[in-house]
Amino acid sequence: MEIRLLRVDSRLLHGQVATNWAKVLKVGRIIVVSDQVARDNIRKTLIKQASPPGIKVHVIPLMKMLRIYFDPRFNSFKALILVEDPADACFLIENGIQVDQINIGALSFESSRKMVTDSISVNQKDIAALQWIHDQGIKLDIRKVYGDSSKDLWKILREKGLVETTKQ
Repeated sequence: MEIRLLRVDSRLLHGQVATNWAKVLKVGRIIVVSDQVARDNIRKTLIKQASPPGIKVHVIPLMKMLRIYFDPRFNSFKALILVEDPADACFLIENGIQVDQINIGALSFESSRKMVTDSISVNQKDIAALQWIHDQGIKLDIRKVYGDSSKDLWKILREKGLVETTKQ
């Protein structure tokens, strides 16, 4: 399977992903990977209804994503993978999914989180997962849509004092 983009976005599939990223990346599949959403028939239905014309959308749990990623029957897939949080991205990478960078779309604010940009807030669990991902040499790219200029989430986290400044 060719993963054209691994995106972390608490909103999962929405207009920007459906209309911009999927079109620019020329994917044939959008795969929403979430144990919680895979068990929630209402959310699954809503996500599938947001799919752009001509692109298949699947909602699957984490372990199923790993099974299909390593299954040669799916080698021809060109996919956009969406996860809700950095921990799920970390899990996929720890278990062998290969990516050079992760796009961070939005991480919704709540009282236990600190705002780091206008659309990204993090808690300690997110920071730990992002730290591990960064330590693997994977770039943490912030862009809402493809045409936006890329920003480095790791640099922003360092500037905000949320991670050690000695690590690059």
